[in-house]
Amino acid sequence: MRTCRVGLVGAGGVAQRHARVLESFADVELVGVTDVTRSAAARLADTHSTRAFADVDDLLATGPDAVYVCVPPFAHGPVEEAVVAAGVPMFVEKPVAVDLDTAERIAALVEQRRLLTAVGHHWRYLHVVAQARELLADRPVRMVNGAWLDRVPPVAWWAVRDRSGGPVVEQAAHVLDLTRVLVGEAVEVTAYGDGNPPPVDDADIDSVTAATLRFASGAVGTLAAACVLGWKHRAGLEILADGLALSLAEDGLTVRDADGERHLPADPDAARVAVDRAFVDAVTGVGDDIRVPYAEALRTQRLAVALAQSARTGRGVSLPTGPAALAPTADGRPGAPTGATVDA
Repeated sequence: MRTCRVGLVGAGGVAQRHARVLESFADVELVGVTDVTRSAAARLADTHSTRAFADVDDLLATGPDAVYVCVPPFAHGPVEEAVVAAGVPMFVEKPVAVDLDTAERIAALVEQRRLLTAVGHHWRYLHVVAQARELLADRPVRMVNGAWLDRVPPVAWWAVRDRSGGPVVEQAAHVLDLTRVLVGEAVEVTAYGDGNPPPVDDADIDSVTAATLRFASGAVGTLAAACVLGWKHRAGLEILADGLALSLAEDGLTVRDADGERHLPADPDAARVAVDRAFVDAVTGVGDDIRVPYAEALRTQRLAVALAQSARTGRGVSLPTGPAALAPTADGRPGAPTGATVDA
């Protein structure tokens, strides 16, 4: 059994979660951690009996087999550039950037190097997603309604637009990603924010956002995002097809059809383990189940940024049409669309 030597960039909550999962794998060795807050890197390194490094270059000098990039949205870019330049397989936590330009640049570098990548859209590994796809296989989706109704996370950068990208980019990315999987690519979006920040220091994001989406298939949809609550109220999708209603969330799938209503439970923790297991297996050459390589995550980023742009400008945004706008294939890897235009 080959050991996969993994380095971590970032020492926050998401990096801590990945560290716990990776340490549970018999074929993984955590070779080190780096973070701009050196004390945080030292704490995480001590917890997992590994080393703390001053920066990503020092970490890469140890020759890891793979690197996890678990940094806030605004910090993406330079880290990925260094990892790609070193030719090291890379797992990036979502969202892949605070903006679109950074994500497009990194995607181009990844493509040039033909680098093995994965992005942390772990909802794709919920077994109920495959069941939802099977149920929809012979029924065109008519409507999808997505929601992420939550609180402001307890980190200072989150409520600042140019640090997080706002709730649609940072929080609702999971919902948008599954929308693409189950409904296909959106070709036009219009969004509105309330223009009022949530009641936290230095906030400049919208407290709530409402959006409409039109898909290449002809389906229509909505997205509601909010960060004004003190709890995670709801996050998921409602999908309507002929004679079928699906309600999909991280904890399961509820199906209503002519046979009545039934609930299929899901285990979100199992999905969080599965996304890491799939990446490690791909790095070591014993598996091929990466469902969201960087190029696929870029498509979700394009959609999220288009919605955020529309909410900011008050104008609709058109996304690409053509072959790239078709629904994802069974392996979740459609062709890459390029560009987006603001409607007049």
